[in-house]
Amino acid sequence: MIALIQKLKQSAMTDLNDIATFVQVVRYGSFAEASRRMGVPANTLSRRVQLLEAQLGIRLMQRSTRNLALTSAGEVFLERCGGAVDGLIDASQELQAVNQEPRGLVRVAAPADFFDFFSMDWLSEFLTTYPKVRLDFVLSDGRADLIADRIDVAFRGGVLEDSGFFARKVVDAGTDSLVASPAYIARRGVPTMLQDLVTHDCLGFSHPSGKASWRVTGPDGEESEVQVTGHFSGNTAQALRKAALAGLGIALLPSALTKRDMRAGLLLPVLPSYHRLGHGVSLVYPSRRYLPLAVSRFIELVVQKMGATDEPVDDVSGGAGA
Repeated sequence: MIALIQKLKQSAMTDLNDIATFVQVVRYGSFAEASRRMGVPANTLSRRVQLLEAQLGIRLMQRSTRNLALTSAGEVFLERCGGAVDGLIDASQELQAVNQEPRGLVRVAAPADFFDFFSMDWLSEFLTTYPKVRLDFVLSDGRADLIADRIDVAFRGGVLEDSGFFARKVVDAGTDSLVASPAYIARRGVPTMLQDLVTHDCLGFSHPSGKASWRVTGPDGEESEVQVTGHFSGNTAQALRKAALAGLGIALLPSALTKRDMRAGLLLPVLPSYHRLGHGVSLVYPSRRYLPLAVSRFIELVVQKMGATDEPVDDVSGGAGA
């Protein structure tokens, strides 16, 4: 036994496939049966075992086409290697099972206010359909590092920068429009031209200067820019929407985010002939090759529920959100 271990140490280049072949042949009882079970010609299996014996310099079995008998060295070798090979086979079969049925952990990076517009009922339905899947949401308005944070899929808004990742658009760009509550309009009046916004309370994204620059397209198709300020700012679109609903000022927000409030009369259009092209929302993931089935099913859920297109996006990363 000691001599065999020394041989193994000296044979640093021993092919692990050859060791696995030896163990499988022994377990199946013959080269013929191993050939049938493994789908590999019997002479190929015999040659691999011979190569292993040549590398070790020790005969492991006496064999014929249909029968074999282990030598004492072969019995020792099987005892030491059999469990390890079985473990590798079990691990391989377990990984293959992952893509036969959705299972395992899916880590999702999304904006802090994600569940303001993504229904928990959708996730409840998803987890009922796939009970072996676990979802872990990392909610933050900072941009997650997909690799370092072990993120399977991230929601990204804004302009996507090239990062080598793959992205799929789930919400089309649409337009951003100016809105305010009826209470604000009653108190401050209706702006009649773009430059009137300078004297109004405007709700913008946080900036140390307290100022924001809004670049919008007018009725003539030309872009115009106006510097605005206000008493409230925030770092999410939902925060600005809620501030607008509370009558704190005029906001420039995605139409998809405000359409229900507009229909309900909770928000009113301001300078409706001006708008800004939005950027939509994309799902970003490290690769679409060998994607775990659980991740694929989650992506399908998002595409279905958020009314997405099937059009893939080539450049990815960046923007507001995760």
